[in-house]
Amino acid sequence: MMEAIHIMESRRLALQSQLDSMKTQAERNKQGQFATPTELANDILEYAQALVPPGSPVRFLDPAVGTGSFFSALLKAFSPAQIGEAVGYEIDPSYANEASQFWDDDHLRIYNADFTRALPPVSDEMKANLLICNPPYVRHHHLLKAEKQRLRIAVEQAVNIRLSEQSGLYCHFLCLSHLWLSEGGLAGWLIPSEFLEVNYGEQIRKYLRECVTLLRIHRFDPKEVQFSDALVSSAVVWFRKSKPPIDHEVEFTFGGTLKQPRLSHFVSHSALNPKAKWTKLSLIKMGVPVLIHNDAGSLDLSTVTVSHGSITSEQSSGSYQQSSFADFTKLALVKSQNTRTLADLFQVKRGLATGANNYFILNERQIAENRIPTQFLRPVLPGPRVLSFDEVMADDEGFPLVENRQFLLTCDLLEAEIQARYKLLWEYLQMGVKTGIHKGYICSHRTPWYTQEKRPACMFLCAYMGHQDSKRGTPFRFILNHSKATATNAYHMLYPKPSLQKALEANPQLATVIWQALNTISQDSLIDEGRVYGGGLHKMEPRELANVPADNIFASLGSHVAMFLL
Repeated sequence: MMEAIHIMESRRLALQSQLDSMKTQAERNKQGQFATPTELANDILEYAQALVPPGSPVRFLDPAVGTGSFFSALLKAFSPAQIGEAVGYEIDPSYANEASQFWDDDHLRIYNADFTRALPPVSDEMKANLLICNPPYVRHHHLLKAEKQRLRIAVEQAVNIRLSEQSGLYCHFLCLSHLWLSEGGLAGWLIPSEFLEVNYGEQIRKYLRECVTLLRIHRFDPKEVQFSDALVSSAVVWFRKSKPPIDHEVEFTFGGTLKQPRLSHFVSHSALNPKAKWTKLSLIKMGVPVLIHNDAGSLDLSTVTVSHGSITSEQSSGSYQQSSFADFTKLALVKSQNTRTLADLFQVKRGLATGANNYFILNERQIAENRIPTQFLRPVLPGPRVLSFDEVMADDEGFPLVENRQFLLTCDLLEAEIQARYKLLWEYLQMGVKTGIHKGYICSHRTPWYTQEKRPACMFLCAYMGHQDSKRGTPFRFILNHSKATATNAYHMLYPKPSLQKALEANPQLATVIWQALNTISQDSLIDEGRVYGGGLHKMEPRELANVPADNIFASLGSHVAMFLL
């Protein structure tokens, strides 16, 4: 029996490879088609089997079945007698038709339909009691506006939660499946782990805390990518469709596999805050400084040691505190109210998004060849990968002293005036029209399409994305910019708030002091505020950078700015 299942799985993988080869990587990426690897599918179904009562009939549902990787694993984990019904939905006809023929003798009913539009069973007895899914990873910008609106309304009607417009399709799948799961039914979702920390994930965290009994969240190590064709950090989420019991505890695990995670501990359900990041809940480990509440209700910096099912925290005062895993839910996921952040000093904005850097950002040779009028050009810094130093000096005219200087093309004039007065610029714009630049997402949402965001030159910049194991050893770096060059969205721009700007005008030497203090912020503090993607890529959004502790900067400034920051 098991040998026959292995043979079927080998044939299914051949079919999967054949179907995947008929699409380009770009097409599959846009449609979120990333098949679950066999080993991972087997791990997930073996774990599910341990949670299902022995001998209990299984009504299986996969809302994004593909060629049936989870169904194949289901056959391996459960006896045929225990599988009462198996249903899958697949929107892509090429996959749905081939998979239907492939599994025809194994009683898997595949519907070639959009799961988000399908009607769930009416009676609880007809609903699935085991739902396993790797939903399509379609990012929100690939969803049409009308489709987003339809999905958000459907989710709100299903679970009374209004998802963010930035929610990916997987978020809608997860919430809409609520109506397809029987009371007490078990669900396992293989989804991007970013929901644990991004802003749009707050609604998903709310669903998991309030609408179901969350059992476990396993976060794979971002450096150990689970999909060979997608750099995404993954998590497996387990829950039952029921209200959580009193004193319920949720297991958070990290790294390794579902069966053998590297880190594991339990957190009280009551301690889960949807507004806070949940990433840190899977990372309590030996020697990691964390913030915990002491008996007086204030926050102390502690170092955690894990031993024999309990956590010991050595506080900075030298005293010790012991608690069980369940009781260690006073772990603070928010900073002390007394902690000052970069938001107290700066307004953090993303650098400008041109919509087509290769077209709008020109070097001096390209400018000369196309004879672009200089009044429509602004100096722009090269990207972080090209910029080899962290302090950008300027010449007498304010242009950055960098190799291969670049300039941003931007113009607010209407096309008719450009055509009449600036023929050479008009001709260059027509080249953009011919190549479809004006139809791109960003350009098509601007009027006129060739104008750029207003981003004045900024003295303090942050390269907010990178790998920890890069040549520098740090994913983030701060740049001091003495030039009048602006920056693209490869950087975050830290504009001093009025009080700090006033201090800088009174004492320009403070710029170096601030820049040096920015670079003394610990990488752990920066990483904690950001998020991490598959392959170990770290990234921060402007709001996350603004939330980084800045006490060291205030300490460095000392009395220099006290009069301005009161």
